[in-house]
Amino acid sequence: MKLQDILLFSLKTLTSHSVRSLLIMLAMALGVAAVIILTALGDGARQYVVNEFSSIGTNLIIVLPGRAETAGSFPGAVMGQTPRDLTLDDAHWVGRLPQVSRYAPLNVGVAELSSAGKLREVTLMGTTVEIFPIRHMKLAQGNFLSKTGDNSAQIVLGAKIAQEFFPDGNALGQRVRLGDRRFLVTGVMAVQGESMGYNSDELVIIPIQHAQTLLNTTSLFRLLVETRHHDEIDSVREAIHQTLIRRHDGEDDVTVIAHDAVLATFERILRALTLGVAGIAVISLAVAGILVMNVMLVSVSQRTTEIGLLKAIGTPAAIIRQIFLAEAVWLSLTGALAGFVLGQAGSWLLRLIYPLLPAWPPLWANFAGIAVAVLSGILAGLLPAIRAAKLDPVTALSKR
Repeated sequence: MKLQDILLFSLKTLTSHSVRSLLIMLAMALGVAAVIILTALGDGARQYVVNEFSSIGTNLIIVLPGRAETAGSFPGAVMGQTPRDLTLDDAHWVGRLPQVSRYAPLNVGVAELSSAGKLREVTLMGTTVEIFPIRHMKLAQGNFLSKTGDNSAQIVLGAKIAQEFFPDGNALGQRVRLGDRRFLVTGVMAVQGESMGYNSDELVIIPIQHAQTLLNTTSLFRLLVETRHHDEIDSVREAIHQTLIRRHDGEDDVTVIAHDAVLATFERILRALTLGVAGIAVISLAVAGILVMNVMLVSVSQRTTEIGLLKAIGTPAAIIRQIFLAEAVWLSLTGALAGFVLGQAGSWLLRLIYPLLPAWPPLWANFAGIAVAVLSGILAGLLPAIRAAKLDPVTALSKR
């Protein structure tokens, strides 16, 4: 028999048992689809985190009050206490380092915002004008503090806050009350949505000194530092660390981390997660391969008369093996291609439901899913093929 004859013969055999064949192909298809969808989900989550971190710059260093212990925790910060506060004076000294391009001290809290008979709780951020270039934030209207150190009671409203309190669009120049203090609206932020765990459209920004008075604190929540050059991050991080140790009388009570290091850690974790879920999905392909083997073994026992007749008319054992292998290839390849289509459809549905998640399946996952499915099908078909080829024609023909 020629290869074309073997393929046609095996295909006719499968179509004669259509329900059984469809169930096997469905098992294969679901396994391949699971590999594609889960890797798309994992890789999409990784890309989302990478994009979120990249959006706040690549030359960023973050200074936190409290020293990170070996376990990676901040025991002082968790209890609301640190050996020494991270202060505005500390921030000013860090800003004097020659490798520092700009810096922005941060205080974050919650307060009630009221104006024109409306009242709601908002997240406030106390900082300086440098936060806008560091965090790539944009103003749709007005401005914020000048670089000359103006400390007037100005406030910048997030886009959603401005729309709620001043639906006519005339927010600039209006007076609002934040907590027990009055502020002049000098700016409205452009619509940016959620980034790094908070929604900037529902944020208000005030000068750092006013924020510390309002929140009754002298310690900074964070200090963001931008270096002049990316290749200086490690040296600047160490320089900042040493400067603050000297400022704190030799006490190592701050944590200085590079933005790249945080990003690399998240990327490693999410990449491992992607591979892990892909491995779980591959197990389903192995189960589907075992199903193929079981069905093919049953098929051998049910078709002993047919096999005996083929051998009686002189069909070589090699051809018998090829026929059963061809059936396994048909089942696994068709199931794999169907699974590829299902996987792409599932990934598209994920992107449709979660537009912010770039759930595109990696190229390697597409090929790996199909390859593993076909390989498992071929391996699963080997044992039944060998068993069929070894049948004695007289015994096979006499079996009822």
